[in-house]
Amino acid sequence: MKDYNVYCLDLDGTVFRGSELIPETADFIHRLQKKGMEPYYVTNNASMTQQQFAEKLESFGIVSPADHIMTSAIAAAKYIKRWYPGKKVFMIGTDGVEEALKSEGIERVYEDADIVLMGIDRNINFQKLATACLEVRKGAVFLSTNRDLAFPSERGFMPGNGAFTKVVSSSTGVEPVFIGKPEMHMLEAIQYENGCDKEGMVMVGDNYDTDIQAGIRFGIDTIHVNTGVTPMEEAIKKEVSPTYAIENLSFWEI
Repeated sequence: MKDYNVYCLDLDGTVFRGSELIPETADFIHRLQKKGMEPYYVTNNASMTQQQFAEKLESFGIVSPADHIMTSAIAAAKYIKRWYPGKKVFMIGTDGVEEALKSEGIERVYEDADIVLMGIDRNINFQKLATACLEVRKGAVFLSTNRDLAFPSERGFMPGNGAFTKVVSSSTGVEPVFIGKPEMHMLEAIQYENGCDKEGMVMVGDNYDTDIQAGIRFGIDTIHVNTGVTPMEEAIKKEVSPTYAIENLSFWEI
């Protein structure tokens, strides 16, 4: 097992499952913290703010700095600030996206936007989708926090941000730039702000198609844990397998 300086952990399926903590991961995080290392948390969920995620982790007994939580909304705001400085944004989304834009000093507008950014919005309606389409047709850059078509709930699978993004994409004929996993933008943002070497980074997750693929695309090592979406036996048979595949993080020595 290799020593890493920066551990990037997926949240749902790796640290917790909905409202249930995965105890082996909590113990691993506490072991890291005792060695003076704070992991980063990397999630496609753009609906919550960093502080809200920090409070959720704290409810599980995990105390983490809010700035170590990288959501697809935070990564999108950082992407805009870095590559489109001073540009105005029309957004679809909730607190997570709004707070992310505000934290980076990005102006939000309702028309004549330079950029359209879509995140999950449980109050989505025709007017919001229509405005997004009109702005993209006028030439606005089209960004989306993630391509997730569905997300689980107690009632079953609900339409995700990727499904609503497809409405705008299909109507306008413009494909967006997706920010969330399996794209590498969140990991790139962590490296850019942390100034770390890729050799010292590792992505840990349960979903091969998002978590592990993000690490592979970014060119860092990956650890697949058998605690969520992708069964271990399936993950290790992929054309590009994870660097490591373990049952859970109690098996990882630091």
